[in-house]
Amino acid sequence: MRIPEAKLRRLELKITGRLDGLLGGDHLGLLPGPGTELAEARAYQPGEDDVRHMDWSVTARTTVPHVRDLIADHELEAWALVDLTPSMDFGTAQLIKRDLAVAAVAAVGFTATRLGDRIGAYLLGGGGLKRRPARTGRRGLYALLREIENAPTGPVVMTLAEAITQLDRGQRRRGLRVVVSDFLDDSAWEQPMRRLAARHQTLAVEIIDPAELALPAGGLVDLTDPETGAVQEIMLSPKVAAAYAGAAAAQRARTADRLRRSAVPHLILRTDQDWVTEIARFALRRRRVAGRSRA
Repeated sequence: MRIPEAKLRRLELKITGRLDGLLGGDHLGLLPGPGTELAEARAYQPGEDDVRHMDWSVTARTTVPHVRDLIADHELEAWALVDLTPSMDFGTAQLIKRDLAVAAVAAVGFTATRLGDRIGAYLLGGGGLKRRPARTGRRGLYALLREIENAPTGPVVMTLAEAITQLDRGQRRRGLRVVVSDFLDDSAWEQPMRRLAARHQTLAVEIIDPAELALPAGGLVDLTDPETGAVQEIMLSPKVAAAYAGAAAAQRARTADRLRRSAVPHLILRTDQDWVTEIARFALRRRRVAGRSRA
């Protein structure tokens, strides 16, 4: 199904209208940082070059001090890894989790394309991992958002850890990397995420629905695992509901801890909350932290 042009324009206006003023300035907006690309090494000029740009490997090899020039910030590339496995089609509030995945990519994409940068994506769905090349401009971003919203679901054939590894290996040029997922995949994705963050500015967007955090004590029900299709009949007693809430809280805490150890900023979006406000608050917090660090 083709998303109407008017809906995409409303989405763009909603994002840019609410985030303008917060996301202006630093390149790509959501995460502050220079976003520069390394160029060729050359001999160090005392009094002219910044010692922070010293290339120590070349210096040691040649025994002559060298610095590494920096390429100006223009035509950068942002890449998103979007989890479109069956659990992302779940939702009990006004939105399903896939809607928030579209919103997260749109927030990055509209910011990037307004600066003339490119945005591409890896879509992790039932057919495996599909790469969509980085493109500039509104039309390319609209096409990507339509594909994210309409991509079919199917059996899971690749783990989140494998997908992050492919993103890291497939795109070597430094830039912004955004991983959008509900992080219900408990595979060993921490190490690939850490390697990704060591080379690129990296952001993790966790998508949550309130029904995943707590269950009502509502008698005998059939619960379906969206990833596998397995159905389990369960009596939702207060004891079972309490155990589920504890397990859900522990899973979220593990996700936050793994992202913290990977040194990756963590943005949480919920289907029952104002996602634009959450993105704005996140961007403002990151800028304040970066400002204190520079000071």
